[in-house]
Amino acid sequence: MRKKLEFKDLLEAGVHFGHLKRKWNPKMAPYIFMEKNGIHIIDLEKTLVKLEEAANALKQIAKSGRKILFVATKKQAKEIVAERIKKTGMPYVTERWPGGMLTNFPTIRKAVKKMAAIDKMATDGTFDNMSKRERLQIMRQRAKLEKNLGSIADMTRLPAALFVVDVMKEYIAVKEANRLSIPVFAMVDTNSDPTNIDFPIPANDDASKSIALIVDYVASAIEEGLEERKMEKEKGAAEKQAQEAEAAAEAKEEAKEEKKSAARKSAARKEEAAEEKVAEASAEKEEEK
Repeated sequence: MRKKLEFKDLLEAGVHFGHLKRKWNPKMAPYIFMEKNGIHIIDLEKTLVKLEEAANALKQIAKSGRKILFVATKKQAKEIVAERIKKTGMPYVTERWPGGMLTNFPTIRKAVKKMAAIDKMATDGTFDNMSKRERLQIMRQRAKLEKNLGSIADMTRLPAALFVVDVMKEYIAVKEANRLSIPVFAMVDTNSDPTNIDFPIPANDDASKSIALIVDYVASAIEEGLEERKMEKEKGAAEKQAQEAEAAAEAKEEAKEEKKSAARKSAARKEEAAEEKVAEASAEKEEEK
């Protein structure tokens, strides 16, 4: 169960610190509380509201069994995202964003298949017939693919949503998601444009504490959704089992009743046959007289 975040939690993590006033994006004005010492201060009350909206929406996506792709290639975010999101089982990109990853998804799938083919070569004896140099070249190619596609290797279809840590840095990913109408969730700092983001979370996207707090909260919401999905599946399986058991019991009862009915009919037929014999015997005696 995720712990509800409070104003002081955001304050302590430095979520409220924006960029210098001269670097701001006017479209972020609704989320700015004030300016202090030439730096814009984010309105944390609005951050709390927007974060809760985003977390609840992500929870529902996870509950439906769909994937959320996390994108964070900036230095201070990549390790935080990789470590936390790995626990949820969701895909993430923390190295360079491969252009066309969403808009040209079949090509990315080919690269993933190439990686799988190299893995097969290592186990089926193909490597044994190669020179050391050839093996080294192929393994370098495998390492490069792993670095760029590692966590998305199991992503067989387009994600249901994108979560971005820095929309300025990941503008290509945002653009691709917008083109395909994939909802975008993102941390937006005071220098960002929130208009292309479906679920903007006004927050400091440079400080590791701020990133860790926001990412952990949305990851907890995703885990909540996955847990509810698991419970519903188990409940459904238990209900199905109970229905099957009830149906089996009813079928058994029906078979029992049919058996009793058949026994009654058989007894009745025997009784009728006996009565007929008695009647025949009586008739014969009458004739003899």
